[in-house]
Amino acid sequence: MRTIRLTVAQALVRFLAAQHSERDGVRQRLIPGCFGIFGHGNVAGVGQALLQAAETGDADLRYYLARNEQAMVHAAAGYARMRNRLQTLACTSSIGPGSTNMVTGAALATISRIPVLLLPSDAFATRAAGPVLQQLEDARSGDVSVNDAFRPVSVYWDRVNRPEQLPAALLAAMRALTDPAAAGAVTLALPQDVQAEAHDWPDDLFTERTWHIPRPVPEPAALARAAGLLRSARRPLIIAGGGVIYAEASGALRALAEQAGIPVADTQAGKGALAWDHPCAVGGIGATGSAAANALARDADVVLGAGTRYTDFTTASRTVFAHPGVRFVNLNIAAFDAAKHAGVALVADARAGLDALAGALAGWRADPAWAARARDLAGRWRQVTDRAYHLGHRPLPAQTEIIGALNEFAADRDVVVQAAGSMPGDLQRLWRARDPKQYHVEYGYSCMGYEIPGGLGAKMADPSREVYVLVGDGSYLMMATEIVTAVAEHIKLTIIIVDNGGFASIGSLSQSLGSQRFGTSYRYRNPDTGLLDGDMLPTDLAANAASLGAGVLRAATVAEFRDALAQAKASGRTTVIHVQADPLAPAPSSDAWWDVPVAEVAELASTRKARAAYEEAKRAQRPYL
Repeated sequence: MRTIRLTVAQALVRFLAAQHSERDGVRQRLIPGCFGIFGHGNVAGVGQALLQAAETGDADLRYYLARNEQAMVHAAAGYARMRNRLQTLACTSSIGPGSTNMVTGAALATISRIPVLLLPSDAFATRAAGPVLQQLEDARSGDVSVNDAFRPVSVYWDRVNRPEQLPAALLAAMRALTDPAAAGAVTLALPQDVQAEAHDWPDDLFTERTWHIPRPVPEPAALARAAGLLRSARRPLIIAGGGVIYAEASGALRALAEQAGIPVADTQAGKGALAWDHPCAVGGIGATGSAAANALARDADVVLGAGTRYTDFTTASRTVFAHPGVRFVNLNIAAFDAAKHAGVALVADARAGLDALAGALAGWRADPAWAARARDLAGRWRQVTDRAYHLGHRPLPAQTEIIGALNEFAADRDVVVQAAGSMPGDLQRLWRARDPKQYHVEYGYSCMGYEIPGGLGAKMADPSREVYVLVGDGSYLMMATEIVTAVAEHIKLTIIIVDNGGFASIGSLSQSLGSQRFGTSYRYRNPDTGLLDGDMLPTDLAANAASLGAGVLRAATVAEFRDALAQAKASGRTTVIHVQADPLAPAPSSDAWWDVPVAEVAELASTRKARAAYEEAKRAQRPYL
């Protein structure tokens, strides 16, 4: 067998460059690039290998310099999400803080079922120089490092302590990255001495390899059970989750809904699976959904959940599906999710499963009166949305007006990116998605700071689309660093900073729970009260964005914001639009609940009142058995 002598890091880079994925006959690079920040753990290992590959042309793995390790994982996740989990990016970091900075990104990827490849550097495998700078010493064991923190937030984890271990670890990692039923972060911890160690590798390790992404079909008996339950329904409802979009199953969803006359609600990850103005579409479901979808959910007797994992927001903390005999059919590629709510499990690819259900339900339709009610509720909600988009709120615009102006300006294939604060709620209730990739709200982990790097990854994945990043001032201050990466790489983003002087979402939640918006505004400490309730801080986020290299536009009104959007679209560079919003402006209600416990005993009258309301609402909570 022919061998080639390379370091572990050089072999890693060459291997990654040769991996491809394929689904439905479409083949693409599995890992076309690598984000990284170099330090003493990887500068002479993976860093040297990436440079050598670029200089010699031995491997095509483009390197992108990130500015924050957490952010580069978010960017990789944004990229993978836009590519329907068929491609992702690798992320390399130094040992110690460089590695642990990626743990939050790993958690986001695994919680939201998005594949990313993480390559954190580690301490010396030989322990010859231990303890090295930034090495964790554990008195109980010599083989523990900070990289063990990745174990619970990775779908696959390994540490390569010897060169001979690398081939098996790489093959296992690729298997995990291409498993649609168990997508998430894949972590290969690489000791810094092992990265630089040379080994004779079999040439076959570096031949092009294609990982085929399956479309599992439903088991016939499970399909019969699912179809039988749906046929018994008088008031069925479909919940479209992210799995529908990742499986490219929008056409199959539309066909089933039209054929059977079933209303379709969507989750945060599933918004856009069915166009907002389709006759069967009723909007977002759950705590941040539309009042129309939630009214239907309360009366639905059979719920078909397609590609959803039923988060507490989706189920309104198990209160929104209120029919006493409600039953669930769960179409999901992951058996774990298909078994939730004691549902009839249909373990299959979303597109294959929806196609099979359409065949099994041929000739059956839901009660026409139910479909008519759904259309009526959806029509009323559209009027609510129109009013929210054009409130004419003064002196500062309402956040719903800013969202409305963007929604009306954006083209069908444009992308809106968001993740945390009050905007995900307003967006799920109000955004009118017209394309499966138009709505990119990361609400599995709802990680403040995801927005800008996630938008960067989304734009890298499809440069033909305009990407609009909506970010609150709280999230912006947590992670604005990848503006520099976008500028350096000439990757155009339009970043909209909605500045309301603090944490508007938690401020509103705090007030509703009797905590009076404590600690949720950006203010000076008041010497009279000792609290952070003094004057507003004089932050200038637009000036900060300009200092990072972005073009900056300021908008004081909705009209000025619309003009700024046009200017940003015409520009060829990353542009930040700064607009202030009133955090107290009204927004439509979802007519649903979210379980956040209130202090059971309290001296504050506001808290006692909130506790009474909490106990009343909690009576509607139920197990789905």
